[in-house]
Amino acid sequence: MNRPWTDLVFDDRRRGVRALVYTAASATDFVLVRQPAGAGDRALAAVGLLLCLAGWRWALTVLVAQSALLVAAHSAGSGIVPSLKVLAVVTLFEVAVRGRGRAPSVGCGALALAVVLNRFGDLPGGLAPVLFKAALVAGLPLFLGSYVRMSREAAAHAREQAARRALRAEQETAAARAAERAAIARELHDLVAHHVSSMVLRVGVARHVVTATAAGPGGDAVTDPRISGVLDDLHSSGQAALADLRRLVAVLRAPGGAEPGTASLVSDGALPAVLAAVVARTGRAGPAVTASVDPAVAGLDAVRALAVLRLVQEGLANVARHAGPSARAELAVRVDGGTVRLTLRDDGGDGRPEPAAPDPGGEGGGHGLIGMRERVALLGGTLDAGPGTDRGWRLTAVLPVAAPVPEPRP
Repeated sequence: MNRPWTDLVFDDRRRGVRALVYTAASATDFVLVRQPAGAGDRALAAVGLLLCLAGWRWALTVLVAQSALLVAAHSAGSGIVPSLKVLAVVTLFEVAVRGRGRAPSVGCGALALAVVLNRFGDLPGGLAPVLFKAALVAGLPLFLGSYVRMSREAAAHAREQAARRALRAEQETAAARAAERAAIARELHDLVAHHVSSMVLRVGVARHVVTATAAGPGGDAVTDPRISGVLDDLHSSGQAALADLRRLVAVLRAPGGAEPGTASLVSDGALPAVLAAVVARTGRAGPAVTASVDPAVAGLDAVRALAVLRLVQEGLANVARHAGPSARAELAVRVDGGTVRLTLRDDGGDGRPEPAAPDPGGEGGGHGLIGMRERVALLGGTLDAGPGTDRGWRLTAVLPVAAPVPEPRP
């Protein structure tokens, strides 16, 4: 919220600056407009300027002293009484700006009394003009100063209320997000994690049952190594998925923790090894994958490291699903200046048809391509996916790097 000019000019921290401005203006008036005539006037002017300068610290005391000086100057027949009166008016305005309560009332009464004493010779016949002049000289600066003070207080109150509303809205948003995360965490734990855990357990049992059946009663095991390899891969993949689910549930339930979209399941500097494990797991499923990963990706921040990992996982999963086990794929991840570029191509294998336009949800009517586009868009990058030049599929993603990526440790 923009602060009004009155709040900036009449801030209590700037009262010394204002005192200097008042004193400089008064000194200029004494030099150019109402020049003191004689030593007495010069002495009164000097005292008035010193009092005005001291008003930055003791405004009410200075105002009382200025009121007394005004009476003394009028009694001495000084010609600078109007200038001294202006100094007292300015000081009363300053007293009213700085605070409410007793101080403005006392200052107003002191200045009004000084005006009445200076016009005491006009009483009782000129009572009405004297009272009007006293009310005008003392009442106007009191009113203006009080108005400035109240406008500053209203602006401060409005800023405080806006800050409270913003804080309350932020707290409500955080509470809603926490409740949503808790609900998602419950569903992940109760449904997905439960079923994945059950599948891992059953695959483990199947490994033992197949081995025992093939061995026969007392014979040597003759299990087909391809069956054992598939079961071992399913078991390790299920355990990895279960571990990721548990970490994700922990992130979702962490009070005050990072948002799920920004929490990384990749340890610092471990991205090359994690990508190598993903490529190896895909190779065990059938497709032959040739990977070229720039070691500099180890220096990516957690958000981009997780994005690269998810893009590679989804892309290789699509290769295995749609191109079949006979497909050949090439994966390249490079860090080039301020961007990280991911490229994945496959030759179509025996599963993909001739090049055709993909459906909006990704291959097979799923949401993989949509999810990849959303993830890349959130980071300000671009993603291009579609049929290759001959056959097969290509996927290219370019992500901006948040900061210069350091050289990987040897």
